[in-house]
Amino acid sequence: MNKVAVVYWSCTGNTEEMAKCVAEGAKEKGASVDLLETAEFGVDKMDAYDAVAFGCPAMGDEVLEELEFEPMFLACEPKLSGKKIALFGSYGWGDGEWMRNWEESCKSAGADLVCESVICCDAPDDDAQDACKALGEALV
Repeated sequence: MNKVAVVYWSCTGNTEEMAKCVAEGAKEKGASVDLLETAEFGVDKMDAYDAVAFGCPAMGDEVLEELEFEPMFLACEPKLSGKKIALFGSYGWGDGEWMRNWEESCKSAGADLVCESVICCDAPDDDAQDACKALGEALV
């Protein structure tokens, strides 16, 4: 059985809602899934999972949340090589630049991005929820 971590940071609840949909999709495909907030995850847990979905909204000038999520993610970056990874997050402005930059850093680290990242403006609508479930399924 595949073991999947869905790790997220959420301020307004939008990215948390997306994370729950990602976890649901992975569970429906038969994976063992841990839904974890940023503070519950770190580089020491990377090897315990076959795949990891990371979720973070766009903050400030379209960047990852800088106080909690980004430091955790940067610490995990050396463990991304060859690992099945998926990315998701919400935004309230901009055009998704933070996600494009994040995808590039994952690719540079050798991550296996399993499918197209999922972004949505504000709260995830039905289409975004379905896309998040499909993202979770792709991790299995």
